[in-house]
Amino acid sequence: MRSGQVKWGVLAGIVTLLAVGCVTVKVALFEEPKPLKEQVISGYVRDKILLVDISGIIVEAPRRSFLSLKGLTRPDRVKEELEKAAKDSHIKAVVLRINSPGGTVSGADVVLHELLAFKAERNLPVVACLTGLATSGGYYVAQAADTIVAYPTCITGSIGVLSMKLNLRGLMDKVGVDGEMVKSGEWKDFWSPFRPATPEEKRMMQEVIDDFYRCFIDVVAKGRKLKLEEVRRVADGRIFTASQAKDLGLVDKLGYLDDALELAKKQAGLAEAKVVRYHRPGSYQPTIYSQLPEVDLLAGPQFLYLWWPGEI
Repeated sequence: MRSGQVKWGVLAGIVTLLAVGCVTVKVALFEEPKPLKEQVISGYVRDKILLVDISGIIVEAPRRSFLSLKGLTRPDRVKEELEKAAKDSHIKAVVLRINSPGGTVSGADVVLHELLAFKAERNLPVVACLTGLATSGGYYVAQAADTIVAYPTCITGSIGVLSMKLNLRGLMDKVGVDGEMVKSGEWKDFWSPFRPATPEEKRMMQEVIDDFYRCFIDVVAKGRKLKLEEVRRVADGRIFTASQAKDLGLVDKLGYLDDALELAKKQAGLAEAKVVRYHRPGSYQPTIYSQLPEVDLLAGPQFLYLWWPGEI
């Protein structure tokens, strides 16, 4: 057999295998994401202060490639940064840069849990710096810090919980659409958007909200070393300026990010320190939170530690 015939025979065999589905060819349309890389912001010495960013809405869902919204904080990213920092003996302190209106109850709670677990493992000082906005779940996460510094122009507070839904009944009536439901129990369609909530449903939902609210109160009381009664007096959902929050004991001092970094350096007993952060393009996600389903904040019910200024 001639060599040309052999080549054509091999090619024909490959085409046949592809046609019957026996061979799968993977074509990478996008660059493979890579693990975290350390980025030096300032300084040259060996000892480091890690800057962790908590910005945007806090949700427990992972990123979904390039289609996901940007500017969100997820537990998987925070956990990955903390795992990397835990292995670096030169990390001597952590500064949380928080600019968030809050987010889902579970998202904020898991981020706080991971931060507290890291503190317990490494026994390092943690300073929170509240920048433009640190309300509700954003303030909840700040309770992991030993000290809270707030920009003089920061808005914080909004301690509380909410859950909302859209009532589509009127719209459905206008367009002539009716819904039918088959359910296994009286409350299986609890909080349905296709009808008004009943008084009993509102009572049940209030019980859930109250339970999450008590958790929020406990976290703030423990984090700020305040009595429960002191926290309840200011935990009616209202927002505060930084100076008001300081007077109420919700923050320790007014200042900027440089002040928070200097404070972290002092608490770590360092004369000099290198400020670093972790950066990575793409969506490399090697933690236990990476494969959770996406969360649609418009689907309900969602329980939120979130400042929501206004009606729907």
